[in-house]
Amino acid sequence: MSRMNMVQALNSALDVKLAGDPDVLVFGEDVGFFGGVFRVTEGLQQRHGEGRVFDAPIAEAGQVAVAIGMGAYGLRPVVECQFADYIYPAFDQIVSEAARLRYRSGGEFNAPITIRAPYGGGIFGGQTHSQSPEGLFSHVCGLKTVIPSNPYDAKGLLISAIEDDDPVLFFEPKRLYAGPFDGHHERPAVSWDGHSKGDVPTGRYAIPLGEAAIAREGGDLTILAYGTMVHVALAAAEETGIDAEVIDLRTIVPLDIAAIEASVRKTGRCLVVHEATRTGGFGAELSALVQERCFHWLEAPILRVTGWDTPYPREFEWEYFPGPQRVGAAIRRVMAE
Repeated sequence: MSRMNMVQALNSALDVKLAGDPDVLVFGEDVGFFGGVFRVTEGLQQRHGEGRVFDAPIAEAGQVAVAIGMGAYGLRPVVECQFADYIYPAFDQIVSEAARLRYRSGGEFNAPITIRAPYGGGIFGGQTHSQSPEGLFSHVCGLKTVIPSNPYDAKGLLISAIEDDDPVLFFEPKRLYAGPFDGHHERPAVSWDGHSKGDVPTGRYAIPLGEAAIAREGGDLTILAYGTMVHVALAAAEETGIDAEVIDLRTIVPLDIAAIEASVRKTGRCLVVHEATRTGGFGAELSALVQERCFHWLEAPILRVTGWDTPYPREFEWEYFPGPQRVGAAIRRVMAE
């Protein structure tokens, strides 16, 4: 067991898989000698060689296409898309090829590939370095989508993603990468002091995809969140004094519907929180599922707290970023119904 932040935990997951499985490869822009723009792959090339960890051209469609071919013939490539905002050139390869390969080949081929991408805002990255595109991919059959909220989960989920026989999108919240974010501050500093490190086993362990976690138990209200928004939800629940239960979804596809149902039927109220834009966001799917499955237990309308339907701003980031004040106001509104 060791104390790690999320960057270190992800690095450990990749190191474990590279050491234990010769079919695992890691590649992407600047992931080799440089160790990645956020240093998630730091030291991996030195330990495992240039044939296992290597740099790729700035061509995301080509990176994913190569990974699909590798996966079809038995390898398990891990591609780093330098920012989730840069994933769009590879969209066609992901949704038309990787997601469909098992189905279109009648099970003869599959695509056991993992696409990692730094994701979300909170670091003043502006409109081209802060996006949350998970809702786009959740609509596509054949893809799995993972979004961790802490170092322990990040390592266990990444190992499961690499070992999965189908394509997995692994979105890593940049706001949680290197240090503490207790969720309480509307305008937290970008500097980190390391207090949000967690205990992480140094060896292999796996967290199954599709299992949510209860981040905070409660009886008055269910808050559904993932990634950075788990910490915002926890802070808002604490500040309001409401006995809220916070469910960390961890993976949105596959989704732990049983855990959601159990919590909402217990509390009778539901709030959905995500950083992505509101219209067409995954929160709409969550709201529909809760309405369909828990209608007779609901005591108030389901509410959503999300990013705005605008490009992600830089100068007004903390007006866009769903903070504890907005989430707290929604908690009080749901409880007042």
